[in-house]
Amino acid sequence: MKKIIALMMILAATSCAELNSVIGSLPSETGLDNTTIASGLKQALQLGIDKEVTKLTQENGFYNNGLVKILLPPELQKVDKTLRDIGLGNLADEGLKLLNRAAEDAVSEATPIFVDAVKGITFADAKNILLGDDRSATTYLENRTTSSLYAKFNPVIKNSFQKVGADAIWQQLITRYNQIPFVNNVNPDLTDYVTNEALDGVFTMIAVEEKDIRNNIAARTTSLLQRVFALQD
Repeated sequence: MKKIIALMMILAATSCAELNSVIGSLPSETGLDNTTIASGLKQALQLGIDKEVTKLTQENGFYNNGLVKILLPPELQKVDKTLRDIGLGNLADEGLKLLNRAAEDAVSEATPIFVDAVKGITFADAKNILLGDDRSATTYLENRTTSSLYAKFNPVIKNSFQKVGADAIWQQLITRYNQIPFVNNVNPDLTDYVTNEALDGVFTMIAVEEKDIRNNIAARTTSLLQRVFALQD
């Protein structure tokens, strides 16, 4: 029995060593260096923008998408409930829809920002990202661009609030709520909240496409994607 266990341990150690050797030598064995792999990852992210993020720019692209629909922040959920309790459900629905409409409008205007972010990103270790989880490339992009994207996205959201009338609706909503006896007045920063939610929605949709490319060979629609993501199969 001890001999069997010892043999299994030797085999396991040998397998791990071989696996590490294979991972370490992927580029040289396949002719794909770090630059080529990075290009494949960028193409996957770009495809996520082209195929998935553009869906968010359509009418009700956020509101009708359960993955990214923007719900009310906690401090406004009591506003929503109270307004519905006193028969102002239609007004509450309109306010929620316009939060999503502002994000939809902003993504439409800000899509070039994400395209430029993908083009400019540098993958320090593209191979490890390629061999990571289903959204490793998206997470890498998210970690390195969220702060700069927020700075560019926030004023777009603010303008979108005005463009779609969300600012006026929410001013009316909060004013009506604050007039209700015995409630604490509410004045949340909706621009900040929707900006963060919209960014989360964009990265969520990019990740959807990355996962598809990683797990569905048919989704690898270019020769570069086919060559690069074959390494992780």
